[in-house]
Amino acid sequence: MSPSLRNKLTAIAAIGAAALGGSVVANAATSNSSSTTQSTASAAQTQPAPPQRDPSMGGHVGTNGEVEKLLTGDTAAKVKAAAEAKVPGGTVERVENDADSSSPYEAHVRKADGSEVVVLVNSSFDATSVETMGHP
Repeated sequence: MSPSLRNKLTAIAAIGAAALGGSVVANAATSNSSSTTQSTASAAQTQPAPPQRDPSMGGHVGTNGEVEKLLTGDTAAKVKAAAEAKVPGGTVERVENDADSSSPYEAHVRKADGSEVVVLVNSSFDATSVETMGHP
C-alpha cells in the first residue's frame, strides 16, 4: 500500500472515530439532562407547592374536600339575579358552586356599606339565606 493511500485511510478513520466519539458524548449529555429533568419533575410531583389562589376566581376548598368553581352562562346569570334581589344595592363579586353547605350555589356580594355577605341559592335559583363574612 502506498504511503499516500495509507495517510488518507488513516485520516478518514480518525475523522470517523472523532465523529463517533462526539455523538457518544452528546448522547450521554442528553440522557443525563433528560434524567435530571425527570428527577426534578418527579420531586415536584411528590411535594407540590401550595397553589396561589385569587379569591375572586373561586377555588375555595370546603370541609368536604370539594373545590368551588366559578359559575358560567345561564346558571351564573340566575344565581346573580337571585343574589341581587336578596341584597338590593349590593354588588355581586362572583358566583360559584357552594362547597360548605347544602345549597348548590352561592354569590359573594359586597353591600353598599362595604361589608361582604354570601347569598346561598338553591337549585330552583331562590336565595335561601344571607351569611355575613368575617371580614369587611
